Amino acid sequence: MGTLIEEIFSRKAGRQVHAGEILLLDVDYIMSHDNTTPLAIKAFRDIGKLILDKNKIVLHLDHAYPAPNVLAAENHKKIIEFVREQGLPHFFHQGVCHQVMIEEGFITPGSIVIGADSHSNTYGAMGAFGAGLGSTEIGVAWVTGKCWFKVPETIRIELTGAAQPGVYAKDVMIYIAGMMGMDGGTYRSVEFGGEYIENLPMHERIVFPNMSTEIGAKCGLIAADDVTIDYLETQTPAKGPFEKIRPVNPRYERVIEIDVAGLSPQVACHPDVDNAKPLTEVEGLEVHEVYIGTCTNARYEDIEIVARMLEGKRVNEFTRVIVTPASDRIYKKAMQNGLIEILLNAGCTVTGSGCGACIGRHGGILAAGERALTTMNRNFIGRMGSPLSEVYLASPATAAATALTGRITDPRKSFELVK
Repeated sequence: MGTLIEEIFSRKAGRQVHAGEILLLDVDYIMSHDNTTPLAIKAFRDIGKLILDKNKIVLHLDHAYPAPNVLAAENHKKIIEFVREQGLPHFFHQGVCHQVMIEEGFITPGSIVIGADSHSNTYGAMGAFGAGLGSTEIGVAWVTGKCWFKVPETIRIELTGAAQPGVYAKDVMIYIAGMMGMDGGTYRSVEFGGEYIENLPMHERIVFPNMSTEIGAKCGLIAADDVTIDYLETQTPAKGPFEKIRPVNPRYERVIEIDVAGLSPQVACHPDVDNAKPLTEVEGLEVHEVYIGTCTNARYEDIEIVARMLEGKRVNEFTRVIVTPASDRIYKKAMQNGLIEILLNAGCTVTGSGCGACIGRHGGILAAGERALTTMNRNFIGRMGSPLSEVYLASPATAAATALTGRITDPRKSFELVK
């Protein structure tokens, strides 16, 4: 009898738990990537014990893959040698870790997944608990199969109404970040629900738990429903039956109600995610690079929006437009359906799948004095390269409209192409 996080943790604990309790729970999967696995390996070596369950460990190369420098290459080498040495069965280099975790069926309703990446909150879109931890904790979980948690209080965000044309989940989440601030959900479980969420397809739902990290949340959760189950059964190899875990007579710390019908396209402006403004307040600002990618907005449907808006047109000649699909599966589908050709014909650069420019190491980093508009989830100083550059966050539709003009542009002016 409780909030969604209390219901998920209660099933693992085998008893009813409540906010404030500290629990030691079994975890279903333990994820890390090329930036964080080397430190987890060091912690594992220092502990000096055997891996408890190799099937629980999932490793990825995505943050700097293919290796853009010698340090990244050395990390890849170290990880590959460890995978071989330990005989680990789950090793991927086919896109952003969070997208691949979902695609490969590791994330199911009620599961507990810890990841050495701050956006492991993403898994909450499937009705699972996902949270980012440090590499040392990952190394400990390798040998124990467990992790401790303090059951968080819950903030419920009730989203009602229907968004107007040209307004997407990214716009709504940017608005929420601006309203709550970057510490508005610190160590809270943030539940997203209401008729707006219930009517969203999975690729749009993912945006909310993914960016719950940006308001300080321990986790972001959406209760599993028919949309979730259909996605798992048709788009992943996950095996059911799947339980639709929902809140039961929950007691929330607070409830925030938002009618999305009144929202316009939003932009998170330099240098913080909570510096959110209606697009109209920054429209016309010159942009040197448009980046469409990351674990937030580089799914097939996002790329399709961009491609349809750019079809038969050319992007601004002085604006670098870079598209990085979130996974090889997405890339392949976009290629088979002609989207990649449309993007190339429009003057975009399409890179291999992965994190790309998001972390400012390769794939489109910025020079001093440059400004980018991106579909990323973060825009703090130095995120995409020079600390003297600026990063603005928006939806894929806004990114496409901006790519055409070289200036921040309202996608509703081209909306006949993005319905």
